[in-house]
Amino acid sequence: MAVTPELTTEPVAPAATAAREIRRSSAFGALLLRLHFYAGVLVAPFLVVAAVTGLLYTVTPQLDGMLYGDKLTAATTSGAAVPLADQIAAARAAHPGGTVSAVQPGEGDRTTRVVFSQPDLGENQHTVYIDPPTGKVQGQLTTWYGSTPVTTWLDDLHRNLHLGDAGRHYSELAASWLAVLTLGGIILWWRRRRSVRKMFVADLAAKKGVRRTRGWHAATGVWISVGLLILAATGLTWSRYAGDNFTVALDTLDAHRPALEVPGAAPSAGGHHGAGGDSPTTVDLAQADTALKVARDNGLTGPVELTVPESGGAAWTVAGIDNVWPVQLDRIAVDPATATVVARSDFAEWPLLAKLSKLGVQAHMGVLFGVVNQILLAALAIGLLCVILWGYRMWWQRRPTRTGRRALVGAPPARGAWLGLPAWAIVVGVPVVFAIGWAMPLFGIPLAVFLVVDALLGLRRRA
Repeated sequence: MAVTPELTTEPVAPAATAAREIRRSSAFGALLLRLHFYAGVLVAPFLVVAAVTGLLYTVTPQLDGMLYGDKLTAATTSGAAVPLADQIAAARAAHPGGTVSAVQPGEGDRTTRVVFSQPDLGENQHTVYIDPPTGKVQGQLTTWYGSTPVTTWLDDLHRNLHLGDAGRHYSELAASWLAVLTLGGIILWWRRRRSVRKMFVADLAAKKGVRRTRGWHAATGVWISVGLLILAATGLTWSRYAGDNFTVALDTLDAHRPALEVPGAAPSAGGHHGAGGDSPTTVDLAQADTALKVARDNGLTGPVELTVPESGGAAWTVAGIDNVWPVQLDRIAVDPATATVVARSDFAEWPLLAKLSKLGVQAHMGVLFGVVNQILLAALAIGLLCVILWGYRMWWQRRPTRTGRRALVGAPPARGAWLGLPAWAIVVGVPVVFAIGWAMPLFGIPLAVFLVVDALLGLRRRA
């Protein structure tokens, strides 16, 4: 019996509709897969550099001890410290140039650090190290915000590869895309495993090949995902473009660290230690002992830094500088003439966003939890390097090997798949991409370029 047209067309329409719905629902996955693939291939080299340089930076406390232990560690650990004024005088005798701008009194096995500002050093300072019980000079170094030369060198390597502002693009690009790669990888792995428990375990039942490599790549990525997201977020806070926008956001939300209103203090010129090397001063440096005693009497324990005022009669600033949890970052201003506190700003009073930003940065630098923080950062760096290595290995394992179809690496996912997204997703996504491009230019701009090029290639292939 012949089949009527009605019987043939009736079941076809639902099937075609279902096929279109499947394509649309999978367009998100296809876009994510292609984005994860290309971002991984192109951004991974920057992530490798960031991971290796970050891994080197995690051991800077140990390197400082090996290279500068004779300066950083007090030669005498018993007996009371000589007056701070005498220690400053010894530092001045050893280094006649520059202006004393800050003093970090030694305690325990730490030497006292007398910091000199000098115009010829730019952002750097000259630090003289004093043995507190004897008042003798143990050495001198050119420092950067308290960091030793090797720490400064490794920090600069990690941030900009010693290429200045131009080099900062590499680290910002890596940090910008790290979060997207991490979250995208988790979603893709979830689509395969459909089980939270299974996501943390590699597919060990898989035979040797791309499936097993993918299992190690994805499962390891899940284990280190939280740490990678924290590193990405904190790294962006001091990046060149996204960092500036983060500062604008803090300004808008009034979420900066509260300023310490010091009576009689001149407006800061932006230097780290306050007084400039060419500023005349009649400050009595013997007042340092008074400022330190008042600070201790008012609850500032642990390591502190005294900032020397720019002119005589002005208040001294004493700030806690212990960045190890629980942090001690309270600050006071002391009038040495009356030995009283004239201003105070405690860490507990900081806005929540300012607290989180500060703690996040210290964790990123490996100092918030001491040695444990260093071990965690090292594990994250090694884990990230393994994930990247397995990612490239998958690309190689997927290459065609049959005669006549050989290729160096595997083929990329289908182009232009995101054009199959529902209209509402595209309408919402376009302004989101533009917003991200403003907030995080080194993520948003490459993302916009990728989407346009991907769409053009997809349309060309279809044509």
